[in-house]
Amino acid sequence: MATAASPSPRPVASLYARRSATAPRAVAAAGPHPPGFPRRFKPSAGGAPRSSLRVAASSSKVEPVEERPPAAPLADVPVPAADASPPGPSLEPPPQVSTGTWKWRGYNIRYQHAGTSGPALVLIHGFGANSDHWRKNIPVLAMTNRVYAIDLIGYGYSDKPNPRDIGENFYTFETWGEQLNTFCAEVVKGEAFFICNSIGGLVGLQAAVMEPQKCKGIVLLDISLRMLHIKKQPWFGRPFIKSFQSLLRNTVVGKVFFNAVATPESVKNILCQCYHDTSAVTDELVQIILQPGLDPGAVDVFLEFICYSGGPLPEELLPLVKCPVLVAWGEKDPWEPVELGRAYASFDTVEDFVVLPDVGHCPQDEAPELVNPLVQSFVQRHSPHPVPWCLL
Repeated sequence: MATAASPSPRPVASLYARRSATAPRAVAAAGPHPPGFPRRFKPSAGGAPRSSLRVAASSSKVEPVEERPPAAPLADVPVPAADASPPGPSLEPPPQVSTGTWKWRGYNIRYQHAGTSGPALVLIHGFGANSDHWRKNIPVLAMTNRVYAIDLIGYGYSDKPNPRDIGENFYTFETWGEQLNTFCAEVVKGEAFFICNSIGGLVGLQAAVMEPQKCKGIVLLDISLRMLHIKKQPWFGRPFIKSFQSLLRNTVVGKVFFNAVATPESVKNILCQCYHDTSAVTDELVQIILQPGLDPGAVDVFLEFICYSGGPLPEELLPLVKCPVLVAWGEKDPWEPVELGRAYASFDTVEDFVVLPDVGHCPQDEAPELVNPLVQSFVQRHSPHPVPWCLL
């Protein structure tokens, strides 16, 4: 693992997708966009300096899950770009982060929450992750929003029912989309913005298609392209894929494979592949990903999902979404190449396509100083009462 010092501030290249023209600007700076964007995609660059201020989230107040509080975050507080000339960031301490449990279909679902006012944000993790992967984002975004981060059923510290006991096709985007919408109704108690990473982007899109009235907008961070989807495989390879999936599900091979992956060394190696800045792959992060993966039932969920080659694709869901969508992509993502992601900028519902330079597959954790202001700006311009500059 590299131990280099934190990199210098990184500019953000943005491709806009609205019809009226305006001068390029720094997207990473918090604050509203100018009224209108050019329809033709023009890159712009700007900077969002890092902040040395670190914040910590305490353990839960609401029904802590098995006495496992969320990891203390080390969050970068966003500072607007110098050319925007707003007042400095608020010096108030960030809100306390609490952990709670919520019953859904009789199962315990772990979630984290912070903030008491402003628009509601629900943060949705990717494959193999959990709500702790947003530890650098929750307290910062909660300074002006009500923020919730959920562990999808089967992941993190939520229950992991065995798919063999409850029938096939349980761990699907339709199931998680229903979970997310019910969470908004029963916990958030209203509409929300969905902030998603990797497969979490499919969950957010699916939920927005199923119940459009619950979603005010979606931020997709390196959404999964689902390159192993059955529709993206040549016809002659599909029988081999099904045979391999059956081998993983129904023989000891699958559990041997999982046991080889579920070690600190393997998790660290995998994270170092998808993070461009490997200094962000700390021992804390490795434990955040690994620990809940050692819970009973985790192996069955893992094998069920890697054998899930059906369901929706992003390009199938995006045309059905009614709310505004912002797509942000790590320039150095080795799993979901940015050049393939650029195709999503052409969808009418996608208002921005933002390239995050020198960032990998998990930008919310690797580059929170870029992601937090980007989310704040998107939420602000789609909320009825914009957040004053003095609070950012």
